[in-house]
Amino acid sequence: MTEPVIQDPTALARLCQPLRGQPWLALDTEFMRTRTYYARLCLVQVATPDAIACVDTLALPTIEPLLDVIYSPDVIKVIHSARQDLEVLADIRGAPPTPVFDTQIAASLCGYDDQIGYGALVESVTGHRLPKLHTRADWETRPLPAEQLHYAEDDVRYLRDVYTFLARKLESLGRMEWLAEECAALTDPALYRNDPREAFRRLKQGHHLPPAGQMVLRELAAWREITAQRHNLPRGWVASDAALVETALAAPQTVEALGAIAGMGGAPSRKWGDDIIEAVRRGQAAAPERLWLEPQRLDRRQQALYEQLQARVRAVAEQMKLSATLLAPRRELLKLIAGDPSGSLSRGWRRRLIGEEVLQMCGGASHPAAVS
Repeated sequence: MTEPVIQDPTALARLCQPLRGQPWLALDTEFMRTRTYYARLCLVQVATPDAIACVDTLALPTIEPLLDVIYSPDVIKVIHSARQDLEVLADIRGAPPTPVFDTQIAASLCGYDDQIGYGALVESVTGHRLPKLHTRADWETRPLPAEQLHYAEDDVRYLRDVYTFLARKLESLGRMEWLAEECAALTDPALYRNDPREAFRRLKQGHHLPPAGQMVLRELAAWREITAQRHNLPRGWVASDAALVETALAAPQTVEALGAIAGMGGAPSRKWGDDIIEAVRRGQAAAPERLWLEPQRLDRRQQALYEQLQARVRAVAEQMKLSATLLAPRRELLKLIAGDPSGSLSRGWRRRLIGEEVLQMCGGASHPAAVS
């Protein structure tokens, strides 16, 4: 059965009571973040074998009873491509809920494309074709149109059948442990901590700067992250990536000089000019180091080894009916060639399936980190 939209505390309590005893819960969220740093949660859709409900988070004074269910360690949360949903929840409670069954990851472990969308997966499993309406809907609008609510319900309605199918498939393949490893990594709280000191990693253009400029850019990126968080503004509304890179290169010493830089002459220099100049000076006071390693070309021997590794990965992936990029992403093979055995191929199911072999091919089996 389908419940009406939950918009009052009594209805929410009535919904949550039977949910607490469920072994699993199909879950999806709708949110908006076009004008804010933190996503504004607008709707939560939940489904069990017997019910579907949409919870209007904007109408309720609190959704803590629902969050208590979602965060129960006894309830498996079934989500498709869960990263963004988990990020929204982590912003509310400080960490993502566990355990999670990500149907996109599960599908990839069953031989589907490793980036398969929800609609394609639903059609493959159930034969039902979902309409591609409301993918860019405004979920803050109230009242929500009936067709938009139906679209939202579909995001969990068919997720139940997808979950049942994939769970059985994984069990028959003996790959439930693989999924558990992948979802444990996905729910690592560290993934959802927006540490200002690490914000520079978003600015890929920074690797073009000299080491001294990279120090300044790190401080500028930290300033922007803190400012965006404090004022709940999108990063780009505080200052654009290009403006930060140009400021790091120019290293202005006055607010007037800052205002002459493209992208810094309006609100950034007017509102936060002194803070920006202070960030520039902190960066200049730091000992220069290169934060981005220069991309290295493989030499002839390394290229030959890379091609050998790729061929072996493709052969194993074909045998196991898996995507080769899921089994061994290119970046992981390059890390091994560079002498770094700390990646995903040195752990868990990937190590058992192919990691030991490629570590041997790279001559890294004797490295202490490679045999941990």
